[in-house]
Amino acid sequence: MPIPEDVTGDEIDKDVRQELQSLPKTLAEDVARNLVMVARLLDEDPEGAYGYSRVALRLASRVAAVREAAGFAAYATQKYGEALAEFRAAKRMTGNIDLWPVMADCERGLGRPEKALDMAGAPEVHKLDKAGQVEMRLVAAGARRDLGQLDAAIVTLQSPELAANSVQPWTARLRYAYADALLAARRESEAREWFAKAVEADRDGSTDASDRLAELDGVEFVDALVEDEDHEDDVVPASASPEPAEDERDTHERDEIEHDADTDDKDADEENADDKDADDKD
Repeated sequence: MPIPEDVTGDEIDKDVRQELQSLPKTLAEDVARNLVMVARLLDEDPEGAYGYSRVALRLASRVAAVREAAGFAAYATQKYGEALAEFRAAKRMTGNIDLWPVMADCERGLGRPEKALDMAGAPEVHKLDKAGQVEMRLVAAGARRDLGQLDAAIVTLQSPELAANSVQPWTARLRYAYADALLAARRESEAREWFAKAVEADRDGSTDASDRLAELDGVEFVDALVEDEDHEDDVVPASASPEPAEDERDTHERDEIEHDADTDDKDADEENADDKDADDKD
């Protein structure tokens, strides 16, 4: 796959670059450039990112960073079985458990929420950092909802991290998930409160909490451009004369006919008078 000339491979993370040092220099550069493209396209063009990840995987399948990148690209394109296999391979190579929550979410994607819940209760969770534990909580709540256990999902999300006043990278998503679960349980007033809190924490627009809040408040957004285009159809150019209504048009036609008839009668009377004057002279 073609790679833009401005991509050198030096853009990748320092730790990943260090992993690639085990490869020949030219090969390492090629792999690095493909990994850069995966990172660039992952959010906006997951299929494109997936394509570059497959190239990197073909070139260096024994590099853990490559397996991890391939896993995230497959995950973004909902290829959950493939993603899970790549994440397991990366974990096996490094012994790192940071991927545990996303691996559990792959189990959900494969229709195995019970397996995701088993992973949420596994000892590995205690080794995760705070962000990883919050992510695991989100996955577990999602698995509860998959099983129709809505109340259990709500309880799962109730945590010190949810109640904390400080805003962390995970705060908006956690509050959003809680609000969404409350709304699904028809607890609308509470859901509105937590959507509002999610909006406060969502500084980079990672959720659509503001739209959900507006929807609950009954606010409808109108596309101003479309509205202007609709009004343009109603505008009559100043140089154009509007067509008269049918009834008005008929009235005008009758008036013209009657006017023409009166004129003809008047002309006939004048002609007869002229003929009479001529006879009298004779």
